[in-house]
Amino acid sequence: MRQMTARRLRLYRRVVLIGTLTGIAYGVLIGLVFNLPVFIHGLVGAIDATLIAASVSATEIFVLPSRWGRPLQRAPFLVMFGVKWLVYAAIITTVVVGGPGAHLAGMPTSATPLQNPLVRLGLLFSAVATFAFLFVFELQQIVGGRNLRNVVLGRYHRPRVEERFFLFVDIVGSTSLAERLGPISVHRFLGGVFRVASEPISDHGGEIYQYVGDEMVVTWPAAEAREEARPIACFFAIATALEEASADFVREFGVAPRLRAALHAGPVIAGEIGETKRDIVFHGDVMNTAARLEGATRDLERGFLASADAVSRLARTERYALELLGPQTLRGRAAPIDVYAVEALAG
Repeated sequence: MRQMTARRLRLYRRVVLIGTLTGIAYGVLIGLVFNLPVFIHGLVGAIDATLIAASVSATEIFVLPSRWGRPLQRAPFLVMFGVKWLVYAAIITTVVVGGPGAHLAGMPTSATPLQNPLVRLGLLFSAVATFAFLFVFELQQIVGGRNLRNVVLGRYHRPRVEERFFLFVDIVGSTSLAERLGPISVHRFLGGVFRVASEPISDHGGEIYQYVGDEMVVTWPAAEAREEARPIACFFAIATALEEASADFVREFGVAPRLRAALHAGPVIAGEIGETKRDIVFHGDVMNTAARLEGATRDLERGFLASADAVSRLARTERYALELLGPQTLRGRAAPIDVYAVEALAG
């Protein structure tokens, strides 16, 4: 099973489980408040909530990210939001009014269910719960799951020192492409590259820190990066995904994307900044060195460079071809650092 599919299935199971537990809690609460059989209403709530959660989350997690859902994802936000809510409202109404939970639990049903205040209450609760899920899900897509969690929990309210890996990934030839195609087409080209790259990054536990022109910066806490040499594996997974999509890029833009990258690790200061727009930022020499190292890929004519500091912190690097290039003096740095050229092993 592909990592992307496995990750989506894990997320899908978690969302459905949360939906089921929410339905049980709602059903039990209804039973207690209205002096009705608690077990029966808990069972009804579980069945109905499971069906709603399974349908809505399957649409969000599997359908919308696919080629069939991509046109809707690219539509203006209000159009996308409106279409999604029409679909989800139909799902919620069908389940709550149809009462599959009540039928399976052997409860009597009415020919005019909307006249039942409990059915109307169930519709309202289901709509609010689904809206809350979608709000958090969309917010997570915008700011990143870890970023959202850290801002909500106040993890970086005060600056702290962290050991982190930073992978700088640059798209080769975007400047000449801009001259040939124009800025709008290049924007679409970069957007396509970043979209394809997002799945491998998520699969390898990375977090997109920022986009800078034709470059993206991916980061990992040191402890999470060590396993399976995740930053290195991530870069080659991105390259593979882009190679698989190369025909689409050639057909639309006349060129397939190529990448350069640099990896470095070490201590950074992490903290929350901003008032009207909050963000979590990283400061330190590690960031500057990684950027300089990415620039050195041009001088050394290598596609992927990693500092010795980064390589020494990773496990299972024997799966890659590591060529020690020796101490390299990077622009803006007085002291040289040991650098490896990294390549994937054949086969």
